[in-house]
Amino acid sequence: MSIGRTSRAPRIAAPAALAIAAALSLSALSACEADGPGGGAGTDGAVGADGVSVVPKGKRVLPHALKGETLDGRQLDIAGSKGQVVVINVWGSWCPPCIAEAPHFVEVAKETEGKGVAFIGIDTRDPSRIPALAFQKDLGIPYPSLYDPTGKLILNGFPKGTLNPQTLPSTIFLDRDGKIAARALRAISADTLREVIDPLIAEK
Repeated sequence: MSIGRTSRAPRIAAPAALAIAAALSLSALSACEADGPGGGAGTDGAVGADGVSVVPKGKRVLPHALKGETLDGRQLDIAGSKGQVVVINVWGSWCPPCIAEAPHFVEVAKETEGKGVAFIGIDTRDPSRIPALAFQKDLGIPYPSLYDPTGKLILNGFPKGTLNPQTLPSTIFLDRDGKIAARALRAISADTLREVIDPLIAEK
């Protein structure tokens, strides 16, 4: 599983290059990885029009432990966000589609602040924190990211057969009960984020 191997990552691009990458059409970008942990669309996931797999409320399951040290050295347990809708974005500073989608995540994270939504990143395959921290700073990412250089957290954090990260970027959405509600396996736009998040906010 290449998502778990460690490779030498190039230095993050300069801010000007990041801006160019972010301006590219998301639909034209392919994923950086294509052979992460197995599971397809998930046992009970249905793929929607935007390529986002969604699980009906009664068939959702909890992820395994998703906790560890953030890029800035703090301890974070995603289970502590139970009661909120949680958006988990799996990224790497070396991944062009991750760079392209980041401004959309920043936009919606700020927009949904105070609405019971928590954004959390998982940085993987960056053997050093330096380019990952530069990624966060240059793109103005306001939320924390767990540091997972070998992919161990990703591989062990999701039960077999559930919606799990399989490419970079991947985005997992947890409902207010902390259960896996949806997943995207590509770079996504602000509109797609809203289309997934809004119904989860509205759930009783």
